Amino acid sequence: MASTESLLLTTPGPSSDSGNIEVELNCQFDEEFKFILLPVSYAVVFVLGLGLNAPTLWLFVFHLRPWDATATYMFHLALSDTLYVLSLPTLIYYYAARNHWPFSTELCKFVRFLFYWNLYCSVLFLTCISVHRYLGICHPLRALRWGRPRLASLLCLAVWLVVAGCLVPNLFFVTTSVNGDTILCHDTTRPEHFHHYVYFSSVVMGLLFGVPCLVTLVCYGLMARRLYRPLPGAAQSSSRLRTLRTIAVVLTVFAVCFVPFHITRTIYYMARLVDADCRVLNIVNVVYKVTRPLASANSCLDPVLYLLTGDKYRRQLGMLCSGGTPRPPKASSSLALVSLREDSSCRWTATPQDSSCPTPREDRL
Repeated sequence: MASTESLLLTTPGPSSDSGNIEVELNCQFDEEFKFILLPVSYAVVFVLGLGLNAPTLWLFVFHLRPWDATATYMFHLALSDTLYVLSLPTLIYYYAARNHWPFSTELCKFVRFLFYWNLYCSVLFLTCISVHRYLGICHPLRALRWGRPRLASLLCLAVWLVVAGCLVPNLFFVTTSVNGDTILCHDTTRPEHFHHYVYFSSVVMGLLFGVPCLVTLVCYGLMARRLYRPLPGAAQSSSRLRTLRTIAVVLTVFAVCFVPFHITRTIYYMARLVDADCRVLNIVNVVYKVTRPLASANSCLDPVLYLLTGDKYRRQLGMLCSGGTPRPPKASSSLALVSLREDSSCRWTATPQDSSCPTPREDRL
């Protein structure tokens, strides 16, 4: 018999994605699919995410140092993904047990906090990489100043702290509640606080997703325009084509993992606030739950960026997988989201009065 969740049309309740049983007069959700979809998808993300990110962290720490700015951002991106996948076993158990949370309320708060912390840290680290690459391609002289590894490290620390600070209210909103023989771990909050949670969530989404998404799109748009522009006396190089393909892959990952989740979540929250028709709520509820695993999948897809963009990373990982011993660290890392000839970068920015065009010492832009 299908499992149902109901919610009270006159009192918006918390997101059903969290496994809440939300009571609504004359409106019941058939969510039997959730108890299969979420445990299976989270289990796949856990296995793949841990299997891809753990070796990545090991290579970054022991065989890819010293880091350039891009490697610094990618290390923190891999660290964020690893912390997230380590929290998934509790959610796998929760949904497999049909919305029963046998752990503490504090752990419920932490797991829900960790999901959004990883999500928005990933968004901001990808934005940092995008801006860094934009400077390297369109303004290489400025990149000499702003692309230093030390500055990248400070920026990563700021990302961790800013995202955590913005999400602190989430620790107060999220809680557990008893429903018969089960204990629910809410993804949002109690019904009486749902309006306030939606406002908080909307502000956080705008600051930590909307603005970074816009910055990323602008950077990649300017990069693509520069790369498509014919260079005086230079033929279309394979490195430029690889760069354009990499931009396309990054934007695809961004679109698949982050955009659908935020759009469907916003629609779902708004439908709850305006007391939408029960049939509409059911449709939006199903679509929202389907996009939740997509948001988690960024932990598996981010390592693909390292494979596509870092020659040194691929060599070291290949030696590790073949049973060989990775080479000792070299003086610099060649990890980069784009690969351009140094003379091409100079040609774009140098004026006739320039006698030379310096290239960043540690980050080959």
